[in-house]
Amino acid sequence: MKKADFGHDKRSAFEAKTEAQKIAFGPVMFQAARALVKLGILELVSAAGSSGISSEDISKRLKLSRYGAGVLLDAGLSMGIVKMQEEKYILTKTGFFMLNDNMTRVNMDFVHDVCYEPFFYLEESVRTGKPEGLKVFGEWKTIYPGLQFLPENAKKSWFGFDHFYSDVAFPEIIHLIAGDNPSTLMDIGGNTGKFAMQCVTQIPGLKATIVDLPDTLNAAKKNIIAAGLADKIQFFAADMLKPENELPAGFDTIWMSQFLDCFSEEQIHSILIRAVKSMTDHSFLYILELFWDRQKYEASSYSLNATSLYFTCLANGNSRMYHSVDFFRMIEEAGLKIVEINDHIGISHTLVKCMKSL
Repeated sequence: MKKADFGHDKRSAFEAKTEAQKIAFGPVMFQAARALVKLGILELVSAAGSSGISSEDISKRLKLSRYGAGVLLDAGLSMGIVKMQEEKYILTKTGFFMLNDNMTRVNMDFVHDVCYEPFFYLEESVRTGKPEGLKVFGEWKTIYPGLQFLPENAKKSWFGFDHFYSDVAFPEIIHLIAGDNPSTLMDIGGNTGKFAMQCVTQIPGLKATIVDLPDTLNAAKKNIIAAGLADKIQFFAADMLKPENELPAGFDTIWMSQFLDCFSEEQIHSILIRAVKSMTDHSFLYILELFWDRQKYEASSYSLNATSLYFTCLANGNSRMYHSVDFFRMIEEAGLKIVEINDHIGISHTLVKCMKSL
């Protein structure tokens, strides 16, 4: 697949300088855009349709000062969220997506609740190679042992972000896995157990084992018991950052969803080596990932490269959303061969099916 071209720049110096100012004030405008949504201002502008609505009417209906409504709406004009016609504000297409698009909402909640304050420490994280921004929430080495202990709004937004991008891909993937007629599946990094539960309910006779950190497994167990699936799903506690932690062997299918991007290249190699060791000659390893170079749209690549900085500053300090060439090299170096690649699964995922190299 052709690599996205970010180097071809036809902008004039004036246009480039304008873009530079947008970046310089980006954090300020982000908060303004969020306030326009959270305070109900965009909803009123949307309801007014093509007739528009004045800032005075908005301030009265929402019991905001005219000043407060006015400065936010003027910021909205500069961002292209609203436009003005005869002293009244009208929603733009960008404003429509700010108000109604689930992806935009999930991304903004994640950035605000999880990333915003920690990103003050991004420069320090780059210098040290550690997630220095994580200190905002707790004294963990990575974010993963602390997920169940984050403030409620941050936890909700983190899982909302994670599930939004993975869940939409699951139906298509389960259909592909079912084609292998597996009887056992190991879900490494199973998180809340959503994928394992869908698999055992949709693939006849399937038994699953979830591998994850102890606190994460405790949360998954509650979900699985509540769903009445405790007889079909088992649990294996393991910290995959520790090379001495081996994986249980003999599964027909091994599954990793948005898991390996949580690790450095050296750690990925270690995890894949242990996965290979646990596989039979007939096992399949499925890896679901998002590669910034295999996206249809530049906006997707932009979002993924921004997400890499979350890993740098907050998650672990050393992982990222990978380029597919680098990732496929790591797969092959671990003793695996790629037998199938499916791009554009769900929103923007790639599904990589592997077997042991014999």
